[in-house]
Amino acid sequence: MMQLNVTPASSPIEPANDNVLVVQGVSKKFCRSLKQSMFYGLQDMGAELTGRRQASFTLRQGEFWALQDISFTLQRGEAIGLVGANGSGKTTLLRMISGLIRPDAGSIWVKGRVAPLIALGAGFSPVLTGRENIYANMSILGLSTQEIEARFEQVVEFAEIDEAIDAPVQSYSSGMAARLGFACAIHTDPDVLLIDEVLAVGDARFRSKCERRLAELLQNGTSFVLVSHFFQGILNTCQKGLYLSKGQLVASGSAREIMDRYEAELFSVKQGATRFPFHFPAKSEAERAKTGITGAELLSLHFEDAAGQLVESPISGEPMSICVRCRGSRPIEALSLFVAIYLPAKDNSLMLHLSSAYDQETFAVAAGDYELRVELPHLGLLPAAYTLSVYLKDGALYVLDAYESIRFSVVGQEKLNRGQYYQPHAWKVSGQISGQKPL
Repeated sequence: MMQLNVTPASSPIEPANDNVLVVQGVSKKFCRSLKQSMFYGLQDMGAELTGRRQASFTLRQGEFWALQDISFTLQRGEAIGLVGANGSGKTTLLRMISGLIRPDAGSIWVKGRVAPLIALGAGFSPVLTGRENIYANMSILGLSTQEIEARFEQVVEFAEIDEAIDAPVQSYSSGMAARLGFACAIHTDPDVLLIDEVLAVGDARFRSKCERRLAELLQNGTSFVLVSHFFQGILNTCQKGLYLSKGQLVASGSAREIMDRYEAELFSVKQGATRFPFHFPAKSEAERAKTGITGAELLSLHFEDAAGQLVESPISGEPMSICVRCRGSRPIEALSLFVAIYLPAKDNSLMLHLSSAYDQETFAVAAGDYELRVELPHLGLLPAAYTLSVYLKDGALYVLDAYESIRFSVVGQEKLNRGQYYQPHAWKVSGQISGQKPL
């Protein structure tokens, strides 16, 4: 059991029996000046040695709050996702929970063994062999020599470095060192596992093995605090979420609620979102000539539901039409529409690409105004923030007009928070079957 406590004695921690981690009113400040930071560090060490160190809620010259008044609890077998932009204090919080740094105010109570997966392999000595580093690393994490010896072969087998186990770690690749660090941490039977963006170790096969092992630990009662910018990873693993911004706890609640709010604010879906129908900016003759736009141009774009009503945010799994209005200044032999939808939360991945030309659907039109639409019987996009790009073409190659990065959001129900897309489906049960049905 570990407790870091700089809270005044009048407000002690009284954790519940099923809690394995209690963070209460924790704050941490840093100094931007290295010289001042060293001086303040000496002052704090002196106060610590003399027993005069107390909670400090004031900033000295050059200091700033990296975290301020953070409180939450973690129960056995529970996973909490910690999200926020870079610099919001996520890693600082994990380092305090692991005992690497002390809070300046507040209390942290941990029951059992903590395994930090923060910087895999960072604590290894480059001149020691992999074998020697296993003993050193796992002893730091709280295991006895006998316990390490009993698990040594499992660690080596999981890390897949048996041929290099007696070579110095300085001869390892960064991936080998990370795999060894991961293997050491997960074989300590931790009560609390701190995971800070470290699951991208090794190839896809090894990452899959890591995810299976983490799922086993969660089922066996290990609790997680997971920091990740991979939205679906948080939703797949965590029941609860914490949203940090500039060192403060903005919101806490279910993982889905927190991720929806973080995503909306991160990609400005709610604040300054596109209004529909979206009218494309008018172009001057000089702009048309510069961009090579001749013959037709985009006028507006909007979404419609199954009843033909305008919708601001399409609903996942429901019928939807993407409607684009355009104006042709001359006859066009093969008018076509391209639509591309991207997911900013996942490295701007292409989620949907539709082309009427690729579907052998082009239209011979005279000069005038037209509306091109693509009707989707079921919108397969899951609830999230997206951007949409449209291309008006003559045939499959010649671009008449284009507009990119139109922001919009898809809404849906709680049950639609897994996977990559929505699949229309139905569940059925047949009557009782006598005998064994042949396969």
